[in-house]
Amino acid sequence: MFFGEVDVHEATGCVLVHSLRFSGGRLAKGTLLTERHIAALAADGVAVVTVVRPAEDDLLEDQAAAAIAAAVLQINIRTTEAATGRVNLHATADGLFVVDRSLIDALNRLDPAITIATLADHASVRSGDMVATIKIIPLAVSAAAVDDAVELLSEREPFQVKPYRPHRVLLVATQLPSLKHSVMDRTGKLLQRRLDVSGSRLVGEVRVPHGRQELTEALRNGLAVEERPDLVVVFGASAVADSQDVIPAAIRASGGHVEHVGMPVDPGNLLVLGRLEGVPVIGAPGCARSPKENGFDWVLNRILAGEMPTAHDITGMGVGGLLMEIASRPQPREVVAAPDKTPLKVGALLLAAGQARRMGEGGQHKLLAEFDGVPLVRRSAETLIASQGMPVVVVTGHRKDDVESALLGLDLCLVFNPNYRDGISTSIVRALSLPLLSNCDGVLVMLADMPGVQVEHVDQLIAAFEEAKGHAIVRACHHGKRGNPVILPKATFPQALKLEGDVGARFIVETSGLPLVDVDIGEAAHLDVDTPQDVAAAGGTLTR
Repeated sequence: MFFGEVDVHEATGCVLVHSLRFSGGRLAKGTLLTERHIAALAADGVAVVTVVRPAEDDLLEDQAAAAIAAAVLQINIRTTEAATGRVNLHATADGLFVVDRSLIDALNRLDPAITIATLADHASVRSGDMVATIKIIPLAVSAAAVDDAVELLSEREPFQVKPYRPHRVLLVATQLPSLKHSVMDRTGKLLQRRLDVSGSRLVGEVRVPHGRQELTEALRNGLAVEERPDLVVVFGASAVADSQDVIPAAIRASGGHVEHVGMPVDPGNLLVLGRLEGVPVIGAPGCARSPKENGFDWVLNRILAGEMPTAHDITGMGVGGLLMEIASRPQPREVVAAPDKTPLKVGALLLAAGQARRMGEGGQHKLLAEFDGVPLVRRSAETLIASQGMPVVVVTGHRKDDVESALLGLDLCLVFNPNYRDGISTSIVRALSLPLLSNCDGVLVMLADMPGVQVEHVDQLIAAFEEAKGHAIVRACHHGKRGNPVILPKATFPQALKLEGDVGARFIVETSGLPLVDVDIGEAAHLDVDTPQDVAAAGGTLTR
């Protein structure tokens, strides 16, 4: 493969390395140059271009990515079409993403041109989430290297999504006079919320005094019922302090086996895992009374996906096991002199550059549709201005003059994206390149075609971001289904600035590895208007 500058007249059949603008338009990176392209460039005075000239035994980037993706045994996974040398793989079921690290490492060490990145092993995913991406680095790669990758992937499956399956779950809670009934009530509700993703349900809740004999009897009786549970979760009124403490002792006394006491995940250290008559028994740590992720979730999710974790599995969870602090802990890990009361600065980015391709041939623009006499783009901007987000930046592109005219007089920063035709990523990169936003602790990204989003919704998201101290991605949702807007913390900005093509904030959400906080804002999270019918259904009127 040749890489370098060539005379434009010698570039036919070569692949363009860098995007190129000329008076006749724009050629994107990766364009296979034809005689028509060459003639247009030469006529415009372009003398030299930087290209890749593939050898006879080379594959172009999209061909290579597609061939490698086709070799992946897709268990509850689907692939996208290859574009810019990339194929993304998405889950088709709610479950656990399980990956063979040694195989992925071996593939990534075959050739620097071939890469595959995945979520962490045993990450919990929802249907539709991206779980892996295959990326070819250069514009062409040796067919022999691709063949090696395909052969390696044919030997065993690199990853899969193990779907969650419904379980019948018995909750056993021990009581002490110091433990409030309201706390126990909330515990049951929160456990059910954790079970909802798998379709599992609580089939009973038993409360007994915190003692070995009482808990032993409760465990035996709990399995001696007609609707036998598939899983027992024990919440102790007092934390486990020893392998002979109440919960592990009761599991043994009832005829069961204790697999492991404790785990190298914090919060979650004081978990107990056992088995009674083949049924898993989890002694939940106190942090499992909090909705935030902790070691209990890691063990619970494996069981819901059909696995039975062993002591070896649990003791292997230490790397990555240091999780975020949760408010319910009795003591912080570190004592600080005084809390930082400086409020977080959350900017607001309104994306209004899209071409509205689904509006039909009439040329009417959805962002200029009027809702209660106000253009939709102005309505969206006014929502952000009235919220806690500041500053407000609006990126325009398609029909720039009309959109900017609709925003006259508003206290915001207008930014034109000349590359808007290349996809939503260019608008995000354009905005986050501004010091106005790049200096913020987080940026709320909102699509301008969402008429249902209100000021209170935006403020709810910002409040959740502040509660997470700016260390989590915050996403609007409804009934557990992801939506918009999304707040990206500062830690994601470098990744966002590398986005390419028609890829938006969702890619950052799925690949950053940061904690994710979902905030239910109702149907507004999903209501956008892409067609004339959508506009009308939402109560708008197309005007121009």
